[in-house]
Amino acid sequence: MEYNNLGRTGVKVSQLCLGCMNFGGRTDETEAIEIIHSALAAGINFVDTANVYGHDPANFSYGRGRSEEIVGKALKQNGQRSRVILATKAYFPMFDDPNAEGSSRRHLIEQCEASLRRLQTDYIDLYQLHHPSNDIPIDETLRALDDLVRSGKVRYIGTSTFAAWQIVESLWVAKEYGLNRFVCEQPSYHLLDRRVERELIPMAQTYGIAVIPYSPTAGGFLASKYQRDKPAPTGSRFDAFWTGAKDQHYTEAAFAVLDLVIELSKEKDCTPYQLALAWCAQQPGITSPIIGPRTRQHLADSLPAINIQLSAEDRQRIDVVAPPGRAVVPYYGYDGFAWVTWGPHRFRW
Repeated sequence: MEYNNLGRTGVKVSQLCLGCMNFGGRTDETEAIEIIHSALAAGINFVDTANVYGHDPANFSYGRGRSEEIVGKALKQNGQRSRVILATKAYFPMFDDPNAEGSSRRHLIEQCEASLRRLQTDYIDLYQLHHPSNDIPIDETLRALDDLVRSGKVRYIGTSTFAAWQIVESLWVAKEYGLNRFVCEQPSYHLLDRRVERELIPMAQTYGIAVIPYSPTAGGFLASKYQRDKPAPTGSRFDAFWTGAKDQHYTEAAFAVLDLVIELSKEKDCTPYQLALAWCAQQPGITSPIIGPRTRQHLADSLPAINIQLSAEDRQRIDVVAPPGRAVVPYYGYDGFAWVTWGPHRFRW
């Protein structure tokens, strides 16, 4: 395992980041803790969760916070909290109240305190905004986050799903008011949606922002478990979460990318999933892709990706079917395909 700087901070994070979205929901506590222990033993020192992870999609009032509780318990058991770069996020609603969501001072400070309790820690290494807010000025948010940093409860701050202009605006505001700046961004980035290459990644490289992509294998689509003209496997993401999005996603262009990924994986004696993950990890400007294992086997399948090397010729072949800067299937953003219904709330995801 090699380690990269988290933006300009000098903090070293592993080539892969352990995402904990499934923990407490699709992955029970026992297996989730085993996954965490195994990931740390393999050299992963970067763990990412969120206050809402672990919820039951069928029951809005149940499960939020379970992922953080499980991560906290696991780190308490193995005594490796000081060796882990622990990241969590806040923005989405934690309960049915108009002030229990967003990036206001009230919500962020309240949720940071709650996350610290669930994680059983005195500090959070990386505290991220899970989504941008168009109705709350960024200076309100940055002042609250700056207070959390100055109090020692948070070491660094970051964003998720922010546009390049929003991050640049935040850097300007931070400079104007003498506040702590964002050090990383967490976008969706994979072979089916390369739009962040247009502006976000060049901006991040210019201003020293780390990029830690989620869904590096397109939500598992590039793992080759989905097939043309066949229903999504039971329990898979398209079956359990992205219901209704299959028709928009199952396009010939998407399967053309998958076909090439399968072909390249055979040439390199690896799985399609590992090939897609390796591509993401080796792209310019990428710090640490986030893997989201649901089982111990998923984690074991992810680790060999760090040893797969793609040649310039491999990349040229990929660029033909998955053009740089473009979306074969737009995953997220204003023209994304997935709506998430969450209790009384509905989000573009």
